[in-house]
Amino acid sequence: MTTVKIKTPLIPAEQKFFTKGNDSGLDLKAICIFAAAGFFLAEDTYYRNLKALQPATEYEFDDNDVLVSESRFWKWHYTPLKMTLEDAVDEFAHLFERITSRLLGSCNVILPLSGGLDSRTQAAVLKDPGMVHSYSYKFEDSFDETKYGEEIAKIRGFRFSSYVIPRGYLWKRIEQISGINKCYADFTHPRQMAHIEELSTLGDIFYLGHWGDVLFDDMGLPESLSFDEQVSALQKKIVKRGGMELANSLWNAWGIEGTFEGHLKSKLAGLLAEIEIENVNARIRAFKSMYWAPRWTSANMNAFSSFKPVAIPYYDDEMCRFICTVPEEHLAGRKIQIEYIKKISPGLASVAWQDYDPLNLYNYGKFESPSMLPYRALRKGKNIVKRNLFGRKLVTRNWEIQFCGEENDRQLKERLFSGKNFSEFIPSGVVKSFYDKFKHEDEVKYSHPVSMLLTLSEFCRMNLN
Repeated sequence: MTTVKIKTPLIPAEQKFFTKGNDSGLDLKAICIFAAAGFFLAEDTYYRNLKALQPATEYEFDDNDVLVSESRFWKWHYTPLKMTLEDAVDEFAHLFERITSRLLGSCNVILPLSGGLDSRTQAAVLKDPGMVHSYSYKFEDSFDETKYGEEIAKIRGFRFSSYVIPRGYLWKRIEQISGINKCYADFTHPRQMAHIEELSTLGDIFYLGHWGDVLFDDMGLPESLSFDEQVSALQKKIVKRGGMELANSLWNAWGIEGTFEGHLKSKLAGLLAEIEIENVNARIRAFKSMYWAPRWTSANMNAFSSFKPVAIPYYDDEMCRFICTVPEEHLAGRKIQIEYIKKISPGLASVAWQDYDPLNLYNYGKFESPSMLPYRALRKGKNIVKRNLFGRKLVTRNWEIQFCGEENDRQLKERLFSGKNFSEFIPSGVVKSFYDKFKHEDEVKYSHPVSMLLTLSEFCRMNLN
């Protein structure tokens, strides 16, 4: 018998699946978790016999694609080395530069830029500005967030392009997006799909900053949490607003025994218990890197890689191993990235940090000081004036560009209420209930349930005909 071995990365950038067993029925419990969190946990999928390859695992399949064996070859750990913050920044600098050089080679780079830290760190490390074409985008009828990227590009000498994400772009792209992500994530987040063909002509490879904000920060949790408290904190982190309510409704509509919340807590507790890390923040970071990144962040990565190759330095195996050795006090508050940018490119550090605008990486700590109160009040007033000038609410969130407005609403209702297979899968009363709550009660809270129902509707169109 010949066998094939597959060894997965520590954080896979692409979801891959295999068949395990003969029960091809829908995994309704897993779908309930998907509805609540926006991603499937561990190896779960829509089907009971279809499983996702897990990170840092070696699989062996026979010549009939039947699983012969699987074993995890690496585990997340927390083994902090004695190092100062300066030591940590220096080691990060060498590692980041080495990874970037290995991933990019001599390619012309396509670099998304924002007002945050991950892409700014990437902008700092790139050696040849002539090989970089950067870009930013903003929503139609929104703030001009491209100004941060344009200023960063100007300082570094990058070519720069700005784009507007138009209202309702989703409906022209939804079949394409669902074909790319196979409905393993909702459709409100891959905004680049509005201009992906043009973006892919800007260079040879996308240089992406995904997961830097998770690896290079703490999880904001006290170290005194008991295991049960850690499970509860994890549940709060992964369940989206309105997600628990939607999952409970589906659980009850499908007549599943027990309670959804009991099932979710049991699932989370089992996965978390397998992570043998005492430090609470390091343990939660490990959980997110094992189960959140590969199943949610990576689910829409093909929105880039279907058009051009991608390089993701924060996903790199070397970066994951490095993080396990860094003391938590150096990771908290994004200190390593901030100090790296200040050291490598003071000009970039002087650009306003979007979360603390107009303050930058040198003085952002003053944002909550009494001296900033007048500015924060003025900024809030300007937002109100802009809303009045536009005659409608400014778009600041992904779902607003896709679900709000007459034409968006017409398209949304057609997708939610016109499919026979979907109404047989999820009772129309459940769908209507959440649609009505989104329209008439709290659109922020119920935007996630509506987005997930749209995703499940598209899954039915693709797979249950």
